[in-house]
Amino acid sequence: VPVLLFVAAPYIRRYVAGGRCKSTARLEGKVVIITGANTGIGKETARDLAQRGKVIIACRDIAKAEAAASEIRAETGNQQVIVKKLDLADTKSIREFAENFLAEEKKLHVLINNAGVMLCPYSKTADGFEMHLGVNHLGHFLLTFLLLECLKQSAPARIVNVSSLAHHGGRIRFHDLHGEKSYNRGLAYCHSKLANVLFTRELARRLQGKFQRQLGFTANALHPGSVSSELVRHSFVMTWLWKIFSFFLKTPCEGAQTSIYCAVAEELDSVTGQYFSDCQPAYVSPRGRDDETAKKLWSVSCELLGIQWD
Repeated sequence: VPVLLFVAAPYIRRYVAGGRCKSTARLEGKVVIITGANTGIGKETARDLAQRGKVIIACRDIAKAEAAASEIRAETGNQQVIVKKLDLADTKSIREFAENFLAEEKKLHVLINNAGVMLCPYSKTADGFEMHLGVNHLGHFLLTFLLLECLKQSAPARIVNVSSLAHHGGRIRFHDLHGEKSYNRGLAYCHSKLANVLFTRELARRLQGKFQRQLGFTANALHPGSVSSELVRHSFVMTWLWKIFSFFLKTPCEGAQTSIYCAVAEELDSVTGQYFSDCQPAYVSPRGRDDETAKKLWSVSCELLGIQWD
């Protein structure tokens, strides 16, 4: 058995690694924002895209973000890797980030909503939203809303939402969105990842006018794979399991491939409202294809955030 495992190991690793983004598209003169890019797949996405164009790393932890940016600058030779403060658990911070960005930059070509929390003990954001829903969905919903006109004016442009296979286990519990009646941190993560898929679907539907299609203004979601990263840090059991089975998990670089693919692949210029895994279209759960739920979630999200987004 050990000999068989030794022989099979390279093939197993190749299978686990999944698809790779083969696009060599350049992003000269273009601007990319990646949320949560100081670690994990966000950092690896930034590392790749920094070899193509200007990247803004939007993070809560400025010290870690600066360390990541410094490393990427040294490796790529691109000095246009810029750190900006963004706390997705605080709408005030999100608004300040957007205001500062729009004052300094005239264009935005790719917005990668990558940051996320997973398996948090019950807690709320600065605005009283359950943490998974607040950071993973509502924070990115507001950020996209605030940057949408800049993206439109910069088209062709892309919005990339990092969701998860976990959306299959989610449901939008409108009667208890913030988990005040019952809370399970695993399910809360699943619910927020389903919200990412539904947001992408409804956003793409709203962007699908003739004008946007001609300019190539798209919104897509993705599953990065099971990745060895800090995302499971809130669970001792998951951290332990991740270490034991690390051989069967993607590295952050492998996990970043589908994000990179959705951001740059030429064949996706006019593809919108889709869900990808391993750099190819993937199956979406029936709940993730429910247009009525997507529309209602959009409306409720606007109400919670105090915005009008028609």
